[in-house]
Amino acid sequence: MKKIAVWHPYFLGGGAESVSLWILEALVPHYNVTLFTLTSPDLQRLDILYNTHLAQQQNLTVQRMLPPSLNPHLIDRLMANSPPIKSALTHWAVRTFKSMNIDYDLVFSTYNGLDMGRVGIQYLHWVHVVDPQPDQNKGWARLMMKFSGFSMDQLKQNQSLANSSYTADKVKSAYGIESQVVYPPVIGEVKVIPWEEKESAFLCSGRIVAAKQTDRVIKILQAVRDRGFDVKLHITGGGGGTYKRSYEQQIMKLAEQNSDWITVYQDLPYQDYLEVIARCRYGIHSKPEPFGISVAEMVKAGMIPFVRENGGQVEIVGVHHDELLFDNKIPTAVEKIVQVLKHPDRQMALLESLKKQQALFSTEKFIAEIQAVVAEYFQK
Repeated sequence: MKKIAVWHPYFLGGGAESVSLWILEALVPHYNVTLFTLTSPDLQRLDILYNTHLAQQQNLTVQRMLPPSLNPHLIDRLMANSPPIKSALTHWAVRTFKSMNIDYDLVFSTYNGLDMGRVGIQYLHWVHVVDPQPDQNKGWARLMMKFSGFSMDQLKQNQSLANSSYTADKVKSAYGIESQVVYPPVIGEVKVIPWEEKESAFLCSGRIVAAKQTDRVIKILQAVRDRGFDVKLHITGGGGGTYKRSYEQQIMKLAEQNSDWITVYQDLPYQDYLEVIARCRYGIHSKPEPFGISVAEMVKAGMIPFVRENGGQVEIVGVHHDELLFDNKIPTAVEKIVQVLKHPDRQMALLESLKKQQALFSTEKFIAEIQAVVAEYFQK
């Protein structure tokens, strides 16, 4: 078997983590794969959260890049709460990876654009994640780039994959390179519950962090309730991870104060998560995303999702579904939701139309596309 070195420096939760695990899932049946990461992830736990099957794979080796004596939970907390430390550890991982991947047949970054010391494949969730924005390449950021010997020219030589056409356009603008769109893996095993038996409830899925604007979702749906619609809200905490706790505590307090209509689920096992999303009629996502894997899950589960009008999530819902797209003003979002809730016949038409979007996303499609990309790379 050919040997593949995969670089993903840390596992703190989120869509990038899901993509990395499913890339491993796609590769291990056919190649000897080594995952290079700062601290050893708990693969058994991640398998439960993401429905992968990696913990017992004989063709998968985890290469920890930090000494085992360092406490992994401490490392996670430091990275989550200190951007300079996170940057330093990330560039330590870049430097170490470049020194250890010489004997592999392919190098593969599942964590954005990267100088891997040689040409390989990179999957971009967004731009300037490891490398800084050009106008911010100074001070500490520049020092870290020098520390890892990070070459932008080397990054641009890699074969690039992007999580959406929206991201691919940003990659072209940021780096001047083309990228192939491979939509992230999306669950497809949701129990089918008739629409009339589902809850009049919204799902808000993803990490409970300020960037996801969970508080804004609560304000929107509170306003919808004030308009006479007795909707509920299920908030799921995604894949977990270590992030600043103050915002999470704020959301938990809001949920406790409104426990008659808000329920928060954290670190749900995959099967339990499927049970929650199967019950919801509607979804809501307030943050513009490079892709928005939770929105794709909503579509696959047969929900009607309301999302921001710019970002990769528009590709998921479909730009032609204008009544599901709202701007950054809360009253606009409220009005769009109310207009759909008022008209059951329009809901049925939307559900039928959204079925066409479902075929774009699945774990099977993702695996087949990743395997095809790697096979073609080796043929060349």
